[in-house]
Amino acid sequence: MPFLTAEWKNLILVNYEMPPSVLEKYLPFGTELDLWNGKCYVSVVGFLFVNTRLLGIRIPYHTTFEEVNLRFYVRRKIDGQWRRGVVFIKEIVPKPAITFVANTVYKENYQTLPMKHLWSGDSSFISVEYQWRLSGGWQFIKVIANKQPSVIEEGSEAEFITEHYWGYAKVSEKKTNEYEVTHPRWLQHEVIEYSSHIDFQANYGLDFEFLNREKPISILLAEGSAITVKDKNTFSS
Repeated sequence: MPFLTAEWKNLILVNYEMPPSVLEKYLPFGTELDLWNGKCYVSVVGFLFVNTRLLGIRIPYHTTFEEVNLRFYVRRKIDGQWRRGVVFIKEIVPKPAITFVANTVYKENYQTLPMKHLWSGDSSFISVEYQWRLSGGWQFIKVIANKQPSVIEEGSEAEFITEHYWGYAKVSEKKTNEYEVTHPRWLQHEVIEYSSHIDFQANYGLDFEFLNREKPISILLAEGSAITVKDKNTFSS
């Protein structure tokens, strides 16, 4: 039985180029940075959890909630094959129980904050926004996109960003948690407008403060799908 099942809906992915040297200290043991066309990426990702079940059980008041995270991209070679995954700098959710389980079981870096989402649309466009309250002020990411979805092209940047199916968490300098995330290939909505207010230093620390002055190199809106998160495997030296 999967550890967690849910639907991930309307994923905003805001992508920045990152100096690889900044991320080296965050790399879990046994992984290396995964680059696309020689570029190292970090992404701010906001989405909605729907129909969430933990070990097949619906937990009251914990089935639908927002998440905003900052992640980067890694890979690990097993039996000559690459496993492409992500590492989270921080994941923000509004549910303390989710934070407790993720930090305790998976050794992730979850934080509980007030959150909300705003979705709207008409026959042509959709608007998707995720907000979180930090230090008395609301931060947000928001896109307006074409309502009609399209296929993500093979070999594209969008495929690189969305097609990583493993999660890695640094337990210690010589120990890593690994877990598989399964979902079908996603469709995307062409982004027409993007706006945000993110204090990168306040959210993610001094290493990421310079992103306050950088523009994203791309913004995506993925439709999402049902997902499963499988139980973790721990490996070490």
